Amino acid sequence: MKPTPLLDGIASPADLRRCKTSDLGPITLELRQFLIDTVARTGGHLAANLGTVELTLALHYVFDTPRDRIVWDVGHQAYAHKILSGRRAAMASLRQYGGIAGFPKRDESEYDAFGTGHSSTSISAAAGMALAAAQAGRDNRHVAVIGDGAMTAGMAFEALNHVGDLDCDLLVILNDNEMSISRNVGAMSQYLARLLSGALYSSVREGSKKVLEYMPPVKAFARRAEEHVKGMITPGTLFEELGFRYFGPVDGHDVDGLVTMLGNLRDIEGPRMLHIVTHKGHGYAPAENDPCRYHGVGQFSPEAGIASSSKGKPPTYTDIFGTWLCDQARADARLMAITPAMREGSGLVKFSEEFPKRYFDVGIAEQHAVTLAAGMACEGLHPVVAIYSTFLQRAMDQVIHDVALQNLPVLFAIDRAGIVGPDGPTHAGTFDISLLRSIPNLVLMAPADETECRQMLSTGYAHDGPAAVRYPRGGGPGRLPGDSLDTLPIGTARLERKGQRIALLSFGPLLDTVMTVGEELDATVVNMRFIKPLDAALLDALARSHERFVTVEDHVVAGGAGSAVLEWLAAEGLTLPCLTLGLPDHFTQHGSRERLLADHGLDARGILEAIRRAADPVTCAEGDGNVTFHRFQTGNQK
Repeated sequence: MKPTPLLDGIASPADLRRCKTSDLGPITLELRQFLIDTVARTGGHLAANLGTVELTLALHYVFDTPRDRIVWDVGHQAYAHKILSGRRAAMASLRQYGGIAGFPKRDESEYDAFGTGHSSTSISAAAGMALAAAQAGRDNRHVAVIGDGAMTAGMAFEALNHVGDLDCDLLVILNDNEMSISRNVGAMSQYLARLLSGALYSSVREGSKKVLEYMPPVKAFARRAEEHVKGMITPGTLFEELGFRYFGPVDGHDVDGLVTMLGNLRDIEGPRMLHIVTHKGHGYAPAENDPCRYHGVGQFSPEAGIASSSKGKPPTYTDIFGTWLCDQARADARLMAITPAMREGSGLVKFSEEFPKRYFDVGIAEQHAVTLAAGMACEGLHPVVAIYSTFLQRAMDQVIHDVALQNLPVLFAIDRAGIVGPDGPTHAGTFDISLLRSIPNLVLMAPADETECRQMLSTGYAHDGPAAVRYPRGGGPGRLPGDSLDTLPIGTARLERKGQRIALLSFGPLLDTVMTVGEELDATVVNMRFIKPLDAALLDALARSHERFVTVEDHVVAGGAGSAVLEWLAAEGLTLPCLTLGLPDHFTQHGSRERLLADHGLDARGILEAIRRAADPVTCAEGDGNVTFHRFQTGNQK
């Protein structure tokens, strides 16, 4: 790494606040370089973090953190915050197993005022903190930092609407990283913003209000005049109407200007909005030129940048979905694709280019995405909602009320299902089965490989009602599909191995691991494929020919696929013992997918040990499949 002599002397924001203002510019250069060098080694979110270096420095310089609360929306813009708040050395473990998280986390540092990962929560959370402080008589300050992308979500506007109606001491910083300001307009905007945030303007404005209270006609005229003038020179009229004092837009990469602005705004009371303009990837040319590619990165060389993808790399489940979507769209003009701001992540780039009039990116608005699909389906279209499992959680009311209740043909392509890995618990897709399988009319599927993924997408699309296919991040076992749009009979499992005594029921991508266990125990192995409806006929035959069931899934045990099997057994009046293996009843932390699966006993060794522990006593000769069970318990191994 390159030397960082000024940054070396900053172990906390208190150290930063002792620095001279003339040092802030050089510190931002060192901080940005350290950030690039660190993420190049660990991987993580880069472009967004490079865009908030100056803002982070100015916030910690002006505000008395951690007493003053800073809430970072989404959280993938908070790396510089972590570095300045005592975690610089720990950045080498960023997003690694046992290391620090890639998002703010309350139990990691007192400087992380609120845990984030999903977008558009910052204003609500910071407002709640501000109201709590007022109740307790504290005078600490509260800041919410939200990006323009996160402002597309309804929750952000719900919060703005409420906060503007309160006597709430809250500063909202709108980090606009998509728009740029020309030099002349930028200079005028910054001049006006500094003027509007200064003590003179504030005192004149408040004094004028009091005088005009006694002159209603003049007051009305003055208000209209102010609104028209501000509407011509600043974009803040909307926020003013919501009850916020608006300032900006200003250059978010001018650290000295930000310090001045924040110093002025810190001492103004009530709801106020500072609009700053930044550029994703600022200060690192490759990320500036291609911020989308540098949003989330693996390891790379800071000098060379991200290497071009090597040809011949096997397709991921996301790639399989993207190819299927285009093929299905060519075959059926009714297909419409909807995504909540995840074009690249959900594999929709090619579709958006080939079918631009049938592609809808609704922004970070998962609820709207689902009900938009419902409206389309009402009028004869056939929408496909491409969404991450973790983000689908935010739209469950719409899935139930707007889609399933009306039995509309909407297909949910659920990416990042199961353990996601380095992004940690905020992004883990480990709850979707529990949430979805209780919903009437909905068909729920989990493929074991790439070919099944394509078949299930076709099956769900052909189904005259709501359907969902959940598939993991990354690649599968390499069983690649052709170009057909063949479907599967709904509710049919596949017998993969005929064994004796124990039936291993695999749901989803862990089938190959389960097959290894089946060979070891000479057990029957079934690829269940459908979580809802279950293959009742096959389960009945297995229950009559086997002594035990074991279910395996990449999902929480509570309410998961194994629970569905237990419910089926109970409904049929069968007392067959059943061991349900999956994730335990706590949030899974960050780390590689393979390490986390092993940590929770979902590798071959862990599954074998769980089966053997569940039998008491057990006699098992290694490799001969001789397993004797005298007692078999239900429940997760952890």
